[in-house]
Amino acid sequence: MLSCRKLILWLWLTAVLTTGQEAPKPTITTKSGQLKGKLLKVKGTDRHVAVYFGIPFAKPPVGPLRFSPPQPAEPWNRVRDATSYPPWCLQNVKSFSDLPYVLKKENYPRSISEDCLYLAVYSPADANKKSRLPVMVWIHGGGLLVGDASTYDGSALAAYENVVVVIIQYRLGILGFLSTGDEHVRGNWGIMDQIAALQWVQENIECFGGDPDSVTIFGESAGAISTSILVLSPLAKGLFHKAISESGTAIFPDGLVSDPEILAAIANKIANVSCCKASSAALVECLRMKTEEGMLNIINQNVFPMLFVMDEVVLPKHPNELLANKEFNPVPYMLGVNNHELGWMLSNVAQFPGFPNGMDRYQIDTSLHQSIFRMDSVLKFIDVIIDEYLGDTENPVELQDRFIEMMGDIEFVMPAIKTAKYHRDAGFPVYLYEFQHRPSIMAQTRPDFVKADHTDEIGFVFGGPFLDSDVSVLGNATDEEKTLSRKMMKYWANFARRGNPNSNDLVQWSVYDDKEQYLELNLKQKMGAKLKNNRVSFFQILPEKLQARQHSEL
Repeated sequence: MLSCRKLILWLWLTAVLTTGQEAPKPTITTKSGQLKGKLLKVKGTDRHVAVYFGIPFAKPPVGPLRFSPPQPAEPWNRVRDATSYPPWCLQNVKSFSDLPYVLKKENYPRSISEDCLYLAVYSPADANKKSRLPVMVWIHGGGLLVGDASTYDGSALAAYENVVVVIIQYRLGILGFLSTGDEHVRGNWGIMDQIAALQWVQENIECFGGDPDSVTIFGESAGAISTSILVLSPLAKGLFHKAISESGTAIFPDGLVSDPEILAAIANKIANVSCCKASSAALVECLRMKTEEGMLNIINQNVFPMLFVMDEVVLPKHPNELLANKEFNPVPYMLGVNNHELGWMLSNVAQFPGFPNGMDRYQIDTSLHQSIFRMDSVLKFIDVIIDEYLGDTENPVELQDRFIEMMGDIEFVMPAIKTAKYHRDAGFPVYLYEFQHRPSIMAQTRPDFVKADHTDEIGFVFGGPFLDSDVSVLGNATDEEKTLSRKMMKYWANFARRGNPNSNDLVQWSVYDDKEQYLELNLKQKMGAKLKNNRVSFFQILPEKLQARQHSEL
């Protein structure tokens, strides 16, 4: 029998759909004040989703709050309009438009501001406080330099899987991750923003029909690394209950810096372009005095790799040490990679020479030394790794293919497998996947040799074929792709519900145990075992390989 609330909603929806009247905007009361959102209809279902954009979860991080931990948002008295997209955090917008992170076809204003600590909530329209639906909090990627919440649309995932989707923003680039390695600027401000957003979820998500005791964090690339770091961070304890990392973990070789010399080099570069002194105290004081426009001019220089740091607050120890010692939040973990990580992105983002017509060894060597991928943790082994992957071939196309595989394995595949093993050995449920489907729309923009590249799974996870605005990385999806998207949404939402992705209508996904099984996510799904086992075995004996090489050169 329909509850009074649901009956009223049904009658109202019927009236709107049959008379063509404009739907009244839903309102909700949070601890900070009232919000007025809007309703979205999702293709392929009769369900509506209530959407609230631009919800502040922290004070604007400006003035004295620049390079400081986020502070709780101020309450408001009037009903706040939550129907418009908020500004993005400061970033190089041109760089963003060049990346394959833009998921919406619709054109929307791309305003940017330091006042950017906002989130969006997508909730089934009939949800209420008693619904206690699973909550899925998305952390966007973009290399800690670009990205925003408005690019992603959680309405299909919310409607089809009856979950509450939250999409958050966090400070980026210098403003989010600058560290001087001392008390003046510890860094990791963007991670602290993510933690503040999770605290807001705990305090408010029940108002949207969500269950604060069933929160799953999930993200891709830098968002996946952030998710993995939150699993390790004592500051995030109790704020979430499951985690999903898509193409990235905390032991990503380019993600963390602990070397004071590297931090000093980054600070010197920033000092040079900002006309500030390089000492920690002077640099921070000078940067805090800059206008927003002045900070944007510095950001647009594009010369600063922004990295997570061991700050003794968010990350008290190196991720490898925390994982080895089993010092992390005890939550079920789903993680995976795509089967051609960086297959085309090396050309689009890193601008390596030769693509797509092949590479020679000189180009590969030059690319490694000039790359945005620093690979500090494996740099001393790089010659041994090159020998293993490139072998004796001089064929340009073969060299290119092997180079792509090498980079994808170093950056994503090996860290994912290693992380899965750490969590498995700690006794927590782990589910590993490899996404293998090349989106059909990519035939228009990529060479035939590229398979499932970095970011290609996102549109399927968010139900791209069922969004009214559609998703540019999927376009006019085939029927088989629509089915794949439905299945992936269900796997992800099942995991958010129970910490287990399985249900009777899906291919059974075995837990990652000593058999090392993983799910192959393609138009047809099946289980595999020991993902890239020959390469895993090679990386396990890298120190011995290096030692043997050094002895042979004596």
